[in-house]
Amino acid sequence: MKRSLLIFFTCLFLLPSLFAQWNSGITGLVTDAEDQTPLIGATIVSGSHLATTNYDGRFSLDAPPGAYPIQISYVGYQSLVIEVIVRENEMTEVDIALQISALMLDAATVTSGRFERALGETTVSLDILKPQFIDHLNTVSLDEALDRLPGVNIIDGQANIRGGSGYSYGAGSRVMLLIDDIPALQADAGFPNWGDIQTENIDQVEVLKGAASALYGSAALNGIINVRTAYAKSSPYTRVSTFYQAFLDPSLAARKWWDDPWSHKPGSGGLSITHRQKFNKLDVSTSAFYINTESWVKDAYSKTGRGTIGLRYRITDRFVLGMNANLNAGSSRSYFLWENDQEGAYLAGAGSNESSSKKVRFYVDPYLNYFDHAGNRHKVMTRIYSIDNDNNLNQGNQSQLYYGEYQFQRNLSSLDLLFTAGVLGSGSRVDAELYADTIFHSRNLAGYVQVEKKWWKWLTLTAGARLENNAILGPEIIGKDTLVNGRTEETKPIFRLGANAKLSPFTFVRASWGQGYRFPTIAEKFIRTEFGGFQVVPNPTLRSETGWSAELGLKQGVQIGTWNGFLDVALFWTEYQRMMEFSLTPNFAFQSQNIGNTVIKGFEVSWQGQGTLFDRPLTMLTGYTYIDPQYETFGPAQMNGSSSSKNVLKYRFRNSVKADFEMPVTNWLSAGYTFQYNSHMEAIDGIFNLIPGVYDFRQANDNGFVLMDVRLGFQITSRLESWVIMKNLLNEAYSMRPALLEQPRSLTLRLNYYIQRP
Repeated sequence: MKRSLLIFFTCLFLLPSLFAQWNSGITGLVTDAEDQTPLIGATIVSGSHLATTNYDGRFSLDAPPGAYPIQISYVGYQSLVIEVIVRENEMTEVDIALQISALMLDAATVTSGRFERALGETTVSLDILKPQFIDHLNTVSLDEALDRLPGVNIIDGQANIRGGSGYSYGAGSRVMLLIDDIPALQADAGFPNWGDIQTENIDQVEVLKGAASALYGSAALNGIINVRTAYAKSSPYTRVSTFYQAFLDPSLAARKWWDDPWSHKPGSGGLSITHRQKFNKLDVSTSAFYINTESWVKDAYSKTGRGTIGLRYRITDRFVLGMNANLNAGSSRSYFLWENDQEGAYLAGAGSNESSSKKVRFYVDPYLNYFDHAGNRHKVMTRIYSIDNDNNLNQGNQSQLYYGEYQFQRNLSSLDLLFTAGVLGSGSRVDAELYADTIFHSRNLAGYVQVEKKWWKWLTLTAGARLENNAILGPEIIGKDTLVNGRTEETKPIFRLGANAKLSPFTFVRASWGQGYRFPTIAEKFIRTEFGGFQVVPNPTLRSETGWSAELGLKQGVQIGTWNGFLDVALFWTEYQRMMEFSLTPNFAFQSQNIGNTVIKGFEVSWQGQGTLFDRPLTMLTGYTYIDPQYETFGPAQMNGSSSSKNVLKYRFRNSVKADFEMPVTNWLSAGYTFQYNSHMEAIDGIFNLIPGVYDFRQANDNGFVLMDVRLGFQITSRLESWVIMKNLLNEAYSMRPALLEQPRSLTLRLNYYIQRP
């Protein structure tokens, strides 16, 4: 079997393209019309002849003398058809500049298959967030922007896509966070540090919904959030932004703890500067950011500073070296539980554990891209990620993570087949008070392969596989448990299949099935601490969880007059085996346990597009998500610890509606509106009902909650713009997790000054 596979893949690498050779033809260069950079992998078609551009953006097409229409296409750009006359014994030279497409279906994505493809051609559900959406809402932390996407909920910093995750107290994530295609979860707890993400310098954010473990490994069980940072283009770009957000009085006057004078109100202020510029062969992208927040929760605060740099150097037209780096430092104070749901809603409760911490985090990502003369792409990505959290509650931790990945990609254009393969390894060292001051090491080794094949120009089939090995090394004796040689290790194969049928130029039907897999984090297996008066104990025998996710979807492009966009309808079904969740033990302590098998099914309908309303352009993003999250077998073991006697998983919203609209009213005034609805969270950990006010608040707010934000943008000069944003317009008192009220109504003023812009 192994020999057969080796022969098969060797044939794929060595199979030559078979074209008739002539002494005449067409040669040329394909570039971006905006910044004149070469477009690598653009497709040129003339009749039955096909060619793709190399790393220089050049192509060559053999053809006999005559007049030929040729079509040039590239993901994310408008296709172009031109007529070229070929003369005998001559190679006709053409230079082609492609414009970026305004059609949403043409938007370029990389997350679904580890290579660029049009959004309409993906085999899974995938949403895109553009930087304008983040800026205009003044979402200085990315999780706030993600919470406005259909099917996505952020609960106390943890991402939940279509009900695939609940709330796990900061340990373990089923959603993989990537920064420029490299995993960025904290090494010990698998937690996303949203403060590391440079929201001031983002190109786009891609959110993949569903199991993606075959391509991205453990922690991608429920989906992926891939942040792609921005790079320099032909013209320099420099922007300075500042903002101040004032938290206004809560809807219940008794909850206000601050004085009436404006100067004593809680608020948040920040400043950022971003610069991107090309210097011959060197591209430079830098940013700096600082924020100081006095929270609406009494005595809680956060002060954070961040600096980033991105360098990309073109050694030759085929060989690029680069490095991204990020330094984040600051201090904060927070509480876990309120005093009660009335006058103590924004005060720390007794035993709530005042947590004061200082942090220093940084990562450095050297990488290289190389296109060989056969057109194959070689990509090396590495990361060093260091975290030092100092905490007053003996909950500090230090960790270092080292990551390296090699990826090979070969495009057999004559067969309409794309082959991608890679190997990677990562290791970490964790020294934390949370784990009894014991040093742990973790390791991950993996190899993956994916083949994508087009049939008849309208059907795309993909198949992928991954072999993953995970290990945690620590002491042999942990409490009452003994681990042989102090090692927990597991090797797991994972597979995925996908299909996309292009039924018309604007109609795409997709189907996908993918296995999921998540290995327990160090925190889930070995944590021993206390929060809010509750003990958290280790579970060294905790087993990994597996599962699968299937989807059937329709993406219908719409182009009527000035309107273009797409309607997306998806049916999904997810099953988990041995799902891991923190549960209450008979000793009234929390412990991560395998709670059994679960089933989550539902559907999602969304619309994303742009058009004209009242002779003004309008952009919109709307969606409705319904989920039915259940235990496969429901009994006393599953009911134990839940606040509900129904068969429903904890910390999920069954119904969710998200919508955002923005329109320039005049040449100098723009207006935007955001709407969110989440239905009642039916089940939580029942022990939280013992905390004063939790049961009463949930009973009084059992119809869910509605959030509305409004914003106005003013183009003051050609370089200066301002945004006035009112969040939580209705001043809704709402809670994403028990015993913590989210922010009341707030008013923000943001100023953007462009020193240089294209």
